[in-house]
Amino acid sequence: MKAETRRVFLKNSVTAFAGSKLLRVTNQRCAASPNEKIIVGCVGIRGRGGSLLHGFSEMTDVEVAVICDIDTRLFKKYLQSVSERQSRTPSVETDFRRLMDRPELDAIVIGTPDHWHAIPSVTACQAGKHVYVEKPAGHNHREGEAMLAASRRYKKVMQVGIQSRSGEHFSEAMEYLRTGALGKVHFARAWESTRQGSLNNTSNGRIPLGVDYEMWLGPAPVHAFNANRFHSSWRWFFDYGTGDLGNDGVHRIDYARRGLEAAIAAQGQSLPRWPSAVSSGGFNVHEDSQEWPNNMIVTWEYPQAILSYELRTWVKYPFEGEPEGAGIYGENGYVIIGNRRWRALGHDGQLLASGSGDNEVMDPAHKRNFVDSIRTGGMPNCDIDQGHISSSLCHFGNLAWKVGRKLRFNSEQQCFVNDSEATRLLGRTYRKPWILPDIT
Repeated sequence: MKAETRRVFLKNSVTAFAGSKLLRVTNQRCAASPNEKIIVGCVGIRGRGGSLLHGFSEMTDVEVAVICDIDTRLFKKYLQSVSERQSRTPSVETDFRRLMDRPELDAIVIGTPDHWHAIPSVTACQAGKHVYVEKPAGHNHREGEAMLAASRRYKKVMQVGIQSRSGEHFSEAMEYLRTGALGKVHFARAWESTRQGSLNNTSNGRIPLGVDYEMWLGPAPVHAFNANRFHSSWRWFFDYGTGDLGNDGVHRIDYARRGLEAAIAAQGQSLPRWPSAVSSGGFNVHEDSQEWPNNMIVTWEYPQAILSYELRTWVKYPFEGEPEGAGIYGENGYVIIGNRRWRALGHDGQLLASGSGDNEVMDPAHKRNFVDSIRTGGMPNCDIDQGHISSSLCHFGNLAWKVGRKLRFNSEQQCFVNDSEATRLLGRTYRKPWILPDIT
């Protein structure tokens, strides 16, 4: 492809890109032999993206060939750190689309803000590449559906960064719940009470040199550059993030949902894929520019159980002995699942069973599971299907809070009953030329 043609091509919309020959070619290079390295490209290298970059570059059977970010100020630091972990120094890009026509790449690792999870994930699958994407699975429910559809249609591994799915003590807790020791179970809850500070009000300013702000905005509406809406604090704004419900909450909600599924399975039943109703209430304790609430209660209703989540990131104290965790409650006792341990307790609080785990091991294990799934063609521990369900519980909770009313979900039609406003919020309006590719 000639240089000028390529430049024009990269300026085209994702829709045109998805329809190009490049995305219709399945990548057949994927390592079949254990002796071959899995070659990856990392999109988003700051914060959690940097942790992913370092984790994959430390694996002896993986090579990071390219890093991509809209902030060129980061490249020197991260190129040096990757070079200390592997023999090859990666190339750099500022537009993720350039990674899609690189035939040597087996997988794309996505550590971007939430509003940039879905489009790169879907286009990577279309380009024949596997995907590791941070939670939540998409900025909204419709994006999660598209990510799942792309993974299935193009037969690509898609691992979501809910690392507890690769944690041993979480699996031990689920096995205990599957024994039916709790008897009938109809209630589970999750919580978060790790204190986070106020987001000070900041005036709009100039776009920093080296930052492609237009690309950073992507499908989101145009807004003047403001440091509060950029690095680190973007998650508190509607256009880019999903608040702490989609940030930390998705982990604990996944503990609780997974545990509820296991306990109900022991009763010979199954938890439906989607709740029948959701309600939410909350507000921001701090008087600042944050849009999403930091004081919040969400309730999801199923035919045979209730799942609830309490978000209180303005205080720091434990509940059930855990500052962050989940509980599954039955007629014979209850199970408390924390980040590093689980406990089964009887009516009087007597300890019936317990286990512990190491979070330092869990995160590398989750990345290892992704690589192994690529090699074997197996299902990853947090396949996009499960990652999407837990992520969408967060999306449902957020939009119930946004509209300020209880919502009833029609799982067959994928809409909220008699509520066009809430149904519209299951997706988003995309700023041209960015649009979510149609996987049909």
